[in-house]
Amino acid sequence: MRMQNRTAPRRDNKQEGPQLDVRVVQSNKVFKTHKGGKTASWSVLVVVGDNKGSVGVGLGKARGVPDAIRKGEEAAKKAMVKVPMIGATIPHEIVATLGGTTVVLRPAAAGTGVKAGGAARACLEAAGVHNILSKCMGSRNAVNIAYATMNALRKLTVPENVANARGMDINELMPWLAKARKEEVTHAEDQIS
Repeated sequence: MRMQNRTAPRRDNKQEGPQLDVRVVQSNKVFKTHKGGKTASWSVLVVVGDNKGSVGVGLGKARGVPDAIRKGEEAAKKAMVKVPMIGATIPHEIVATLGGTTVVLRPAAAGTGVKAGGAARACLEAAGVHNILSKCMGSRNAVNIAYATMNALRKLTVPENVANARGMDINELMPWLAKARKEEVTHAEDQIS
């Protein structure tokens, strides 16, 4: 009798593609009541970002914490959005609401840092925003704050697109933008060399 040589495919821990920043914002033990009793499981809120302008939020639910984190990470990767930025901040102020939560995001000068708390901070840092002011009003539920922050980031627009839509010159709409874009280019060139 001849034995077949079966070897499992080797799994290298090297990931293909960009390295992502995965943050677990909240883990919550939840119960489902059945006829025979209660079944416990974990609900985990996960934020995934590349620190270069892309970020996503996802919820994972499973019997074990590692499985819940993996499911949340997969959901967050599918829901990733690109955040328009000027330098290390957002282009304009934005207000977004989800349920009973309202999130206000304002651009800030260089050196300000991320002035945000909890779930909003995790979303903004994972996106790569370094200078921003934020305020959360209403419900303080971490899930609502994370999704309201994502709604705010989705609503952001690039100033050049707004100028084109209005039929205006970009320098007329935002006189300071040319200087900010020039600083972005010099900063990128400095990092390369």
